[in-house]
Amino acid sequence: MKLKEIQNLIKFVAKSGASEVKLEMDDVKITIKTGTEDGKDKTTYIQQVPTMAAQPQQMAPSAAPQQTEAPAPTAESKETAADDDSKYITVKSPIIGTFYRKPSPDKPVFIEVGDTVKEGDVLCVIEAMKLFNEIESEVSGKIVKVLVDDASPVEFDQPLFLVDPS
Repeated sequence: MKLKEIQNLIKFVAKSGASEVKLEMDDVKITIKTGTEDGKDKTTYIQQVPTMAAQPQQMAPSAAPQQTEAPAPTAESKETAADDDSKYITVKSPIIGTFYRKPSPDKPVFIEVGDTVKEGDVLCVIEAMKLFNEIESEVSGKIVKVLVDDASPVEFDQPLFLVDPS
């Protein structure tokens, strides 16, 4: 099962309000459980277990604490920001985990604002269940903005970078 399919399944389960979903295929068994904690929706865990004797891969992590949203800007500034950002491509987190800009604390960051990247370049790593997943650029262009602080928890589909494809 591909990562995009798992991501779409997670989105679907989150929107459906189901408390538990189990999916078993030839090579994959996935269980997604959701519940509530203090009235807030929270994913309890997501587990992918390969059933073949191939290399085990755990791609979907347990949930990170949800971040509170900042107050909404005024309508005028919101329209201006939307117009400015509309020409950029947003690189989003494919998984839940902890965002890191560096491969290790003593190494330099993968990319800086203003750097030019090409498709396949590593932008960051996201730690999920003690596994460090390299996040690669799906587009070529120039990094305009880093939207997440180093060592911050990120949610699935959370914007990480803005890339100018021109």
